[in-house]
Amino acid sequence: MDGALAHLEQNQQAYLDLLFDFLRIPSVSAQSEYHQHAHRAAAFVTERLESAGFEAGLFEGSGLPTVHGKRIEDPSLPTVIVYGHYDVQPPEPLELWETPAFEPTIVGENEIRARGCADDKGPTLAMILGTECLIRAQGKLGVNLHWVIEGEEECGGPVVGEYLAKHGAELKSDALVIADVSGQAKDVPALCYGLRGLTALEVTLTGPAVDLHSGTYGGTIANPATAMARLIASLHDDDGRVAVKGFYDGVQELDDTERARNAAIPFDEAHYLEETGSPSLWGEPGFTTLERKGARPTCEINGLFSGYSGEGSKTIVPSKAGCKITCRLVPNQDPAAVFRAVKAHLESHCPQGVTMAIEEGHQAPGVHVDPETEWAKRARAALTAAFGTEAAVTREGGSIPIVNTFVNAVGVQPLLIGTYAPGERAHSPNERYFVEDFFRGIKTAIHLFG
Repeated sequence: MDGALAHLEQNQQAYLDLLFDFLRIPSVSAQSEYHQHAHRAAAFVTERLESAGFEAGLFEGSGLPTVHGKRIEDPSLPTVIVYGHYDVQPPEPLELWETPAFEPTIVGENEIRARGCADDKGPTLAMILGTECLIRAQGKLGVNLHWVIEGEEECGGPVVGEYLAKHGAELKSDALVIADVSGQAKDVPALCYGLRGLTALEVTLTGPAVDLHSGTYGGTIANPATAMARLIASLHDDDGRVAVKGFYDGVQELDDTERARNAAIPFDEAHYLEETGSPSLWGEPGFTTLERKGARPTCEINGLFSGYSGEGSKTIVPSKAGCKITCRLVPNQDPAAVFRAVKAHLESHCPQGVTMAIEEGHQAPGVHVDPETEWAKRARAALTAAFGTEAAVTREGGSIPIVNTFVNAVGVQPLLIGTYAPGERAHSPNERYFVEDFFRGIKTAIHLFG
């Protein structure tokens, strides 16, 4: 592997230039006006795989294409799948970006600012370039490798699922590598052994048929905005626990071993709070901040909408009020059962004078894997070698629904490796990714696949 590391050293600027070229492509999957650019990003990934030494092509399903690639060194060697995505979140609100979202800029000494730099273009390209370093230096990899890099991760599109349904049997592998989670702290990589699941819903309350004059009608009919505020308040008790009957059914509680492991992880609460901009930490009693963010279920309001919110005053009783809710779930919780429980709670607490409609959204179960398997240890060793710091073993608070799709289609062990610093603002303005994390991501691939 020394030759591969030397190749990286000689090509750092060229590889950084490639990353910037990738980041300039506005491959937003959620907005159709960007789809031509998403196709450009798919072509970029395909070209990079071919240049690195892989067979590569596009799977054209019912949406944006999935890039696939492979290199079979020897059927007797282990086989690994690498998953990533080339699509990115929408850049809005644009006015909050300190530098243009799709013109990558280095701020300070080494902080890259651009949409998609951390989620997930930087880590995905780092995996590709790490294998390129190995192939250029030693002519081969130490494993057989498949690539599945999709263009609809950020919008929940169906194409990668269609690809796996058609080609899953061809992808039988020993491990699935996903570099779409953060490290534990700056300069501290992580192997993530748990992801929270998800269930989503949207609630609409309707009162009068149209917005009404608040002087003429106020106090005589129910205000949907007020009703929504009361409804939302009913979802939690004063201590922050979810007050929905049956919400905690099946929750996998933390045992003493896991709590001790979490307690040993370096975690700077003051820095964590500073990054949020919030005045204080808050959450379910009886658990640390680290436990709350990765190992406890939540019920969050993602958006509220009702009435008039423009400049100045408009004295109305609004016709409608709505909110979007997502519940993050831990292993052993059933997303469909949680949806039914939340729906029943909302219906039973609906104030008089309004009618309610509930729309069911996307769902995914949580993921929990054994962090002590052979492949998990290999991943931790690769991260430790690349960073020069012992890799943490931790849970991630977010959801990656595609993990379950892979597990069901291919029957593979997922390895969720965190190679970038947390606080990356992945779905917010001023997304960031450190230059050294990009190069350490390449080194991780070198150590893992060499």
